[in-house]
Amino acid sequence: MNRMLKATAVAALCCTAAAGLGYVGVAQAEGDGGLGVRDAASAAWTPRTGHADRGDAFLGEKKINVGGHAVNVSCEGRQPRRGPVVVLVAGLGDGLDKMADLQKTLSRKNRVCSYDRLGEGRSDKPEGPQSMADTGRVLTGVINRVAADSPVVLAGHSLGGLIAARYAPDHRDKVKGLVLMDATSATTSADVTRAIPKSATGDAGDLRAQTVAVMQGQNPENLVVPDGRVRSAGRIPTQVIRHGQPYLSEFPTYGPRLEADWTKGQYAWTAVSGRATVHKAEGSGHYIYVDRKDIAVKSIERVAAQARR
Repeated sequence: MNRMLKATAVAALCCTAAAGLGYVGVAQAEGDGGLGVRDAASAAWTPRTGHADRGDAFLGEKKINVGGHAVNVSCEGRQPRRGPVVVLVAGLGDGLDKMADLQKTLSRKNRVCSYDRLGEGRSDKPEGPQSMADTGRVLTGVINRVAADSPVVLAGHSLGGLIAARYAPDHRDKVKGLVLMDATSATTSADVTRAIPKSATGDAGDLRAQTVAVMQGQNPENLVVPDGRVRSAGRIPTQVIRHGQPYLSEFPTYGPRLEADWTKGQYAWTAVSGRATVHKAEGSGHYIYVDRKDIAVKSIERVAAQARR
């Protein structure tokens, strides 16, 4: 099996095309000198003056202080009156630059922001293992800074979709819409280890081992991603977009089941909202917002409009 196919499969299942396939570390971003004091309630940071950080409508790319770490953030566009801020959440192994073209297109009608999670792009590296709660606190800090009192729509790809879907139920006051683009299944580890036996060798055995390792924290973010159930965020507008070009089925013997489980996982995400729908992006691989940017843009704009109403 060729290297590109293996990388694509790991990208989908584990959210990173780098695990065990030529992983290159990410350089540490600059710190900010510890110029803030922690706001325990929001996990954001406020100046030493004690005034709350109400957010700002900056444009372009800058680093903000979240929990003592420098987090790289980029924003474009003007926020519609009473409209949400769209926050893009990239997959594992991807920085905000990967979604730059999507952000630019969306900014014609919305204020759109993206960010590098710890360990990605130009943000700081984490000091040790991260939990889903840890990465959620970073997302909270970013939202507090770029959206202030405004609602947000989270649009996540791959692991970014899983993070967004797990974040929304605990932040219903803030998250008013979701777009999940080929989001990593909530039961990825169980799906892969059930489909591919431990005795498997060759490409399939490598895929199993790499998936387990990545989900246990062997990734650029040191992020541990346990399986879990899909929780409800209420009735917020939600669109789940799944890839249209099968590729997991290319693995002999085990591929068809992997592909079937992936599709099942996409439909399972509809439990996050009573208003969720699933769409198939024809002609698209795992990177839906690259292969079929038109579908990604239309879906995000639709959800943002529904959140505004």
